[in-house]
Amino acid sequence: MTDHELPITDHLAELRSRISWVLGCWFIAAGLSYAWAEQIFAFLLEPALAALGDGASLQSIAPTEIFFTYVKCALLAGFIFSSPMFFWQGWAFIAPGLYDGEKRHVVPFAFLSSILFATGSFFGYTIVFPIIFEFFNSFSNEMVISAWTMREVFSLTTRLFLAFGVAFELPLLVFFLAMAGIVTAKQLLSFTPYAVLCVFVAAALLTPPDVVSQFFLAIPMIGLYLAGVGAAFLVAKRKKHDEDETSELTPED
Repeated sequence: MTDHELPITDHLAELRSRISWVLGCWFIAAGLSYAWAEQIFAFLLEPALAALGDGASLQSIAPTEIFFTYVKCALLAGFIFSSPMFFWQGWAFIAPGLYDGEKRHVVPFAFLSSILFATGSFFGYTIVFPIIFEFFNSFSNEMVISAWTMREVFSLTTRLFLAFGVAFELPLLVFFLAMAGIVTAKQLLSFTPYAVLCVFVAAALLTPPDVVSQFFLAIPMIGLYLAGVGAAFLVAKRKKHDEDETSELTPED
């Protein structure tokens, strides 16, 4: 941390500038993505169509539904493509409040945030989405035939896509809290039972009201939390090692 503190107006001006950069990149990426909105939509909805079976199609029940769904596709794609800028601006904004030794981690944190978000979204899309849509379609019977609308399926897919992306940021968040000295590795480990409860509550809020999607989001999050705790122990071990070396080099009075 620096001894010189900026006034709140300077912080707000910096925040406004960074938000402008983020929104600008997002809307530029979304505008470019709109040219491939139909292909993006087909890619996102592939797990749902596969669950419905060969030759299945989605329904559009409003005149504007197709157009606005494609616009949302472009916005989602724009957000994903511009996510490195999101993470970079976020970490760069908090960097002045860190110690000099911690500031060097800002670029790796921004890079890892993007990688973890993409990994979480890819994991959800390839592993979890097919299972969830198969589960929902399994309730179709002779009395009720599944005729899903494109708006509802896209809304569910987007919600899960972002939920898994955000969930995979958990180990980096835990690592940052430990590195910044806000919490210790032992505190994080002792908090594990409460973390499990919080994870299931978060999974219930981020996913549809069904046990399957909540379970498939909560279990990886618990593993990711424990991975973050493990990384925190490595941080604590390295800090102790550095302190021991410093004390050995410091001459005694």
